[in-house]
Amino acid sequence: MADITALDNKCPACNAKAVWNPTEQKFKCEYCASQFTLEQMQQYNNASSLENNKVDENFTKITSKDELDIYRCKNCGAEIIADKTTTATFCVYCGSTAILKEKIDSGIAPNYIIPFKNEKESTYDAFTKLFKGRPLTPKAFKDVNNIKKISGVYIPFWAYDIKSKGDITFHCEDVRTWSDYNYRYTETTSYSTTIDCDMDFNKVLADGSSRFPDDLMDSLEPFNYDHLVDYNHAYLSGFLAEKYDVNNDVAYTRASQRVMNTSISKARGACRHSSAYVTNNGLSINNKKTYYILLPVWMVSIKYKDKDYIFAMNGDTGKIVGDIPVSIGKTFLFIFIFLALFFLIGFLFARFVI
Repeated sequence: MADITALDNKCPACNAKAVWNPTEQKFKCEYCASQFTLEQMQQYNNASSLENNKVDENFTKITSKDELDIYRCKNCGAEIIADKTTTATFCVYCGSTAILKEKIDSGIAPNYIIPFKNEKESTYDAFTKLFKGRPLTPKAFKDVNNIKKISGVYIPFWAYDIKSKGDITFHCEDVRTWSDYNYRYTETTSYSTTIDCDMDFNKVLADGSSRFPDDLMDSLEPFNYDHLVDYNHAYLSGFLAEKYDVNNDVAYTRASQRVMNTSISKARGACRHSSAYVTNNGLSINNKKTYYILLPVWMVSIKYKDKDYIFAMNGDTGKIVGDIPVSIGKTFLFIFIFLALFFLIGFLFARFVI
């Protein structure tokens, strides 16, 4: 089992832990409250330094049979255990961020990252409002202790600049109906319409981690690409981070299918007929460029009736996704109260009105 030192991010002023502050969009020391830009942090020998952010092309990952690695905390010397896809975690003893550079270097290093834009405290309010006003929501989802288990995670995504080009032929129909005193008439006019497509799609996303459901990650879109910055280890400070374990080719298959579906949908909209279905698809989908990026997501998992319900918030835009179950007990209680009131009103009506 490998025993490798984990990187951390130190305050240049007092050498305490410095983490990314989403509100200030700077790195903030948790001890002396000093704040620094990335450029200022890079001047010191910490996780943000230019030297530590060089990719080691010759690095060979050493793992145990159970694919767990041991790292050494720089702050207190404790051992940190991480699995094969974890690239940033915490020391359970001193709380220091452990940035596992060797895990990042053992594959394709991220090109870009969108740093978190919202504080952890603000997510509590957002999730509380999500569950508020839903009387049939199970109690576990309104428990503050459960909501406070939320974690900020950088999720790995593949992104592709894709071009779709070619012709799509549709069988189209327009339907017209009218009637007179005796009959109702329906007239169907058929067309064969060919649409020439030439579309460019920038940074089409595909989830790069098998840990998280693809549909959940897709629902978090869009992210604001204006907030993309060059990747640096320092942005992981104070958060968890995952490394991709979905192959680039597999992810591209999903991304290209999304582009194909969108291209057909846009072409169908251009037909301007009542209905249209594809009879011949001559589209070609070509990947112009591939990116590996990390995107910010706040996540919380709440267990209810032996099932884990995952809720996620886009750490860039604040969008929340997740399915809220209905409490069976509360539902029966609601029905019982409704029926009791119904019969009570009926009884009072019959007793005093009739």
